[in-house]
Amino acid sequence: MNAGILGCGHYVPEKILTNHDLLIMGLETSDEWISDRTGIKERRVLDEGMASSDMAVEAAKMAIASANLTPHDIDLVIVATTTPDYQAFPSTACLIQDRLGLRKVGAFDIAAACTGFNYALTTAAQFVNTGQARYVLVVGVDCLSKYVNWEDRSTCILFGDGAGAVVVGKVLQGYGLLAADLYADGSEADILKIEAGGSKKRVGKDVAERSIAMNGKAVFKVAVSTIVPAIIHTLNKVDLTPGDIDYFIPHQANLRIINHAKDKLGLADEKVATNIQKYGNTSAASIPLALSESLCEGKISDGSLVVLAGFGAGFTWGVNVIRWGGIVS
Repeated sequence: MNAGILGCGHYVPEKILTNHDLLIMGLETSDEWISDRTGIKERRVLDEGMASSDMAVEAAKMAIASANLTPHDIDLVIVATTTPDYQAFPSTACLIQDRLGLRKVGAFDIAAACTGFNYALTTAAQFVNTGQARYVLVVGVDCLSKYVNWEDRSTCILFGDGAGAVVVGKVLQGYGLLAADLYADGSEADILKIEAGGSKKRVGKDVAERSIAMNGKAVFKVAVSTIVPAIIHTLNKVDLTPGDIDYFIPHQANLRIINHAKDKLGLADEKVATNIQKYGNTSAASIPLALSESLCEGKISDGSLVVLAGFGAGFTWGVNVIRWGGIVS
């Protein structure tokens, strides 16, 4: 047996914020400018008074049901997020555990920004493979709309809110998570960050200090130089090549980055998940959201070789290679 994904779920807020809406808000930009540079046409925005856990619970319910399990079956909860309900504690994972009515099992958060789901999924697989847990709920969730400066057109156009979830358990040998690699380069920490809010600098009145700050050119350069070599390396570990990929789910940060990876890997458009046009960058939710939608649309089938690749602040990046299916009935 091997650790694999048994079920998936996703959730996005009802409120849609289009590029045209941003113009009405007074942002000096245009739909054409945003679309050409990012591929984004609209994004979802969470209502005031709601938080990451609200989205995560809905995605988790769908994932557990998809796996033909009940909340009582879950042995561990891992949540990838950089927008927790509370700044320090309790963890969002604990809040989700309570709201789902789970047993008093372990629950913790992982913070690896947009690569968070790759980190969380890889961690969950270790618990399953070592026998520490039978079923692990993994959630990627972020509401970065609450952390943007709506007067900064270089960042506020990019981010949206959402959640994706999977249940990890044992599948037949030869299926499931075949290989994974996680990376970080702290020397690039300054290219994408929120200055204030942690122990280094308390939150003040300056909106810019408590909002996302990004060096877009630097992020683009690091992303395109790291992600494809990482994918090839992880595939090579299990004697596979880009030609073996049936479906590629990259982090939805920028359509130009997605297309760069697609072209370098030699993949056809239909083999690549893209939903950035309607959701923007949902950070840790990006990959599981696209995964769950792709499954619902029938784009992944039993036996498909699926590659998940994330990259984000830290700077972090990671790859998961999965042979889909092998679920024991």
